Amino acid sequence: MSTSRQLARTIVNGFHSMFADFQNITLGARARFEQQDWKGIQQAQADRLEIYKSKVDQLLPLLRNLAGDHIHNLATWHKMRQDYAQLISQYSNFEIAESFYNSVFCKVFAHQHITNDYAFVLSSRHKRNTRSELATFSSYEFNGQINELVAKILNDYEFSTPFSDLAYDVKQIASTVIAQLIDDQPLPNKPITVDVLEPIFYRNKGAYLVGRINGIEDNPAPFVLPFLYQSNGTLYIDTLITDPNEVSVIFSFTRSYFMVDSAVPAQIVEFLNSVMPHKKLYELYASIGFRKHAKTDFFRDFMDHLEHSNDPLIIAPGIKGMVMSVFVLPSYDIVFKVIKDKFTPPKQVTKAIVKQKYQLVTKHDRAGRMADTQEFKAMRFPKQRFSAELIEELLNVAASQLTITDDEVIIEHLYTERRMEPLNLYLRTADDQQIISAMDEYGNAIKQLAAANIFPGDMLLKNFGVTRHGRVVFYDYDEICHLTECNFRKIPLPRNEQEEMASSPWYEVREFDVFPEQFRLFFSGNPKAKKAFDDLHGDLYEAETWQNMQNQLAQGQIVDVFPYRQRKRFTRQLP
Repeated sequence: MSTSRQLARTIVNGFHSMFADFQNITLGARARFEQQDWKGIQQAQADRLEIYKSKVDQLLPLLRNLAGDHIHNLATWHKMRQDYAQLISQYSNFEIAESFYNSVFCKVFAHQHITNDYAFVLSSRHKRNTRSELATFSSYEFNGQINELVAKILNDYEFSTPFSDLAYDVKQIASTVIAQLIDDQPLPNKPITVDVLEPIFYRNKGAYLVGRINGIEDNPAPFVLPFLYQSNGTLYIDTLITDPNEVSVIFSFTRSYFMVDSAVPAQIVEFLNSVMPHKKLYELYASIGFRKHAKTDFFRDFMDHLEHSNDPLIIAPGIKGMVMSVFVLPSYDIVFKVIKDKFTPPKQVTKAIVKQKYQLVTKHDRAGRMADTQEFKAMRFPKQRFSAELIEELLNVAASQLTITDDEVIIEHLYTERRMEPLNLYLRTADDQQIISAMDEYGNAIKQLAAANIFPGDMLLKNFGVTRHGRVVFYDYDEICHLTECNFRKIPLPRNEQEEMASSPWYEVREFDVFPEQFRLFFSGNPKAKKAFDDLHGDLYEAETWQNMQNQLAQGQIVDVFPYRQRKRFTRQLP
């Protein structure tokens, strides 16, 4: 066997090991849910995120022993790529295998020499036929009796835990289908079918049944059924979500990755894409836990977009950050963030600390309120697409990260995030009702992050964004920490007139001290926003509010954070 083929087989074996461990942790999600092992769920999420990197790291000494001096020989890797493509040519998860190979290559070459000659910049298979593989959903025909159909589906997907009142859930689901999808209109004369994904999606304290209804409208209508537990240990269905935008929020980039049995990931992604066609494939791969392949797919999508567009990369609109330099391609829905060489005072964090904060966000429950990020090294852009102002800006604030050639701009390290409208800019043109809604969202975001043991640190409006669904999301992570690390205090009363008139604090302020009374300063210059926030979330100015949230975390409480509006929940009497 040639050296290149032996090396390719070694990487294939490493991929099998990685994918098996990934699946084994994922397959345990049902048992953890049925046992209501909420701490175990959090630990499993953290463990699964570590599998990929650890498997790549374990491969490197094996490859070096096998390859010897050839480990950095590009001709060897060119042949290895060919051998590897042949070895995985019949794999139903070949796209994940390609991304795994890319990760190994990048580790060996420190993200240099990334071309399609040596790595899978382009996929080895441009088309797949998932329909020829095992079906991943069950289909049901509608015979005119909605209640019977709903009951049949729920019986087919039953858990070992009993329902508290299945008849009530069936009735609520049926009436919601009628109200939201049929609405007293005559049903079409063509057959109506319901497709339900066989694997159930698990995240935090919920399980989600995902499907689509065909035949009522021109396009398949999505639906999601969330299963939750009552305090007495019985199951209930919390709601039925059928609005495509609301389903999209459930699969948002602001939430933790689902645990879902995905032996053939493309089948799951294909189904989800049929009901959320506006979502990019890389977003869907990320939502089910394949974040490394999501990174590969994003890069391919972005390169393709560059080829079919001509607008320049520019400095991101809004107030410039103290830690990050941010730029955008106006026609693409992503921001690029580069850590500055020197931080604007009074920022005192280091580059290493900033990177740690971004790692924390990746591993932590984002609770629907923090944007997911991807980290890139030695990312190459065509130089002609950079505006002169952006080049000048990057040279001024992040020169150590830049290499500029005749044709390319190479950025040594950057993060990508979904682009949102900064909250401070949004409020400038918002009407009164939009201001009230945005301030309610802003307060809810802070409280839900706190429930997930995250304190944003710098809660200036410019550090939060508004999504296309109107949700407010935090995206500036250089000062975040765990809520339990903070010491929330009330500002001491001045003891005399001299202290009262002092321009600086007359009391001791330690590193993790936080004074919620000072949060009012975040609204300087926007009295309407301040009044709305005061009315809706004035309790956040009180140190006691934060201390109570810390106490809940100390008692081991894991607070419910729903990926849909409270008003969507079915009305019921919970014990």
